[in-house]
Amino acid sequence: MPTDGGSVFFQQQLDLRGEPNQHVSLHVQIMFRIVMTRIQDKWKSYRHRFVPWIALNLRKNERTIRQVTERSKDRLASDEVVLETLLHLFRALLRNDVAHQEEVLRLLPASTQTRYLSPETTEGPDIGEPKGEHGPIETMFLTVGFCIERKPSSLPFAGTGVFVTRGFVPKGATVAMYPGTIYQAYEPILFQSIWNPFVFRCIDHVLIDGNDKGISKIVYRSCSGRDRLGPFRLSDITWLTANTENPLAVGQYVNNCSNERAANVCYQEYDVPEAFPLELRQYLPNVNYRHDTQRPLRCVVLVALRDIRPGEELFSNYFTIVH
Repeated sequence: MPTDGGSVFFQQQLDLRGEPNQHVSLHVQIMFRIVMTRIQDKWKSYRHRFVPWIALNLRKNERTIRQVTERSKDRLASDEVVLETLLHLFRALLRNDVAHQEEVLRLLPASTQTRYLSPETTEGPDIGEPKGEHGPIETMFLTVGFCIERKPSSLPFAGTGVFVTRGFVPKGATVAMYPGTIYQAYEPILFQSIWNPFVFRCIDHVLIDGNDKGISKIVYRSCSGRDRLGPFRLSDITWLTANTENPLAVGQYVNNCSNERAANVCYQEYDVPEAFPLELRQYLPNVNYRHDTQRPLRCVVLVALRDIRPGEELFSNYFTIVH
C-alpha cells in the first residue's frame, strides 16, 4: 500500500510539474499564430508593390487591371478641370478658416485679400450653421457637392477604406488625392519602402510615399518644414493626423478592386503649375524629397470612372497597363 500510495503521489507530482510546460507550450503556439497572422496581413497588403509577385500574378485576374491603349488616354479629366476643382475647394477651405489665416492674408495683395475676406454665397443645402464655421468635410460638401471619409472597408481583412458619405459624385470628377513625399527615380527610398504598402509608382517612375506612420511620416514632416516660406506653408501636413484640413487627402486608403467590387475610380497624374496660388499651396498634400527638384510638383488625383452614390466605397485598380 505505501508503495502504491507513493506511486500515486509521485504521478501527481509529475502531472503538476508538467502543467506549466503545457501552459508555456500553448502560449507559444498562440503567440506564433498571432505573429503569422500579422505577417500574412502585411504580405497581403505589401504584395501589390512587390515586383516579382506582380510579374507572376499580373495576368491571373485581368478584371482588376486597368488597360489603356496609349498614355494620352490614361486621363479621364483634363488638367484644367482638375485645377479648377482644386482651386475651387482650396479657396473655400481658406475662406472658411480665415480667422487662422491673418498672417498669411496680410502679406497678400489687397485684391487677393478681398477675395477671401468678402462674404460669398455658398451653394448647397442649409445645414443650420453660420457661413465660415464649417469643418473641412462640410466645406467640401457645400463646395463640390459630395464628401468622402475614411471608414472600415466593406471588404474582409482590407482594413481602412474610403467612402462617399454624402452627395453625388459625377463621372470624371476629382474625388481624392494621393498624399505623400515625392521621390524622383534617382532618389533613395530603400528604408522607407520596406514593408510599406503605400508607395505609389507613377508611369515615369516617380514614387509617392503615402505612409502616414514611421520613418515615412518623419521624412514628410521634415521636408514640409524645410520648404516653408515665412508664414506660408507650401504643403499640408494634417493628412498625417486624424484631422485633415484637406478632405481630399485620403487617397492612399482607397482599396484595390476585386471580382465582386469593380473599380469606380482611377489614378491620374497631375503636375501642379508654377502659377498655383501661394496661399493655397498649404492644402497640397505632397512635398518633394529634395528641395532643389527641377520639375513641377507631382500630385496624383483619383477620378471617378462612373457616377458614385452616397454610401459607396471607393475602389481603384492598383495596376494600369499602358499599351
